[in-house]
Amino acid sequence: MLDAAIYTPRLKADYKARIRAALKEEFGYKNDMQIPKLEKIVLNIGAGSEAVRDSKKVKSAQEDLSTIAGQRAVVTKAKKSIAGFRVREEMPLGTMVTLRGDRMYEFLDRVVTVAMPRIRDFRGVKGTSFDGRGNYAFGLKEHIVFPEINFDKVDEVWGMDIVICTTAETDAEAKALLKHFNMPFNS
Repeated sequence: MLDAAIYTPRLKADYKARIRAALKEEFGYKNDMQIPKLEKIVLNIGAGSEAVRDSKKVKSAQEDLSTIAGQRAVVTKAKKSIAGFRVREEMPLGTMVTLRGDRMYEFLDRVVTVAMPRIRDFRGVKGTSFDGRGNYAFGLKEHIVFPEINFDKVDEVWGMDIVICTTAETDAEAKALLKHFNMPFNS
């Protein structure tokens, strides 16, 4: 086990050493507190109709997401009943986890350098998936692109939503920040 006082994630060190200065010069910030930074990364697996048929599927998704994230995922439940989808209030439907600090930087590093290159026919992520406030969201069709998941033990292949929240005020600032983190935008 690495000593936490000595170890700093690669992207975090790169942010402090190079990226902050580049962003300050690019956007002409007068104060260092204006420079955008990563706030959190939220991962979500929605089990949906599979969870309605078999409640054990949510447990499986929770275990897989916990393995990917490196911290325990929580089960998300339905807020209200919807008869057409056979969903009852408080029925478990998915799982999610919020990453902050060093785990957030480690996860972003793994997504960009390990998981995305393993996606079939990958041509980059959409450069327009920002929300107008500097947050970026994208999805993966298969959670098995992460090396932590043992393909032989997977009973179901899950899709996965990833939301990267930044302190950037505009989409242009957030896109510049993520480009410095080597996010492979296709446009």
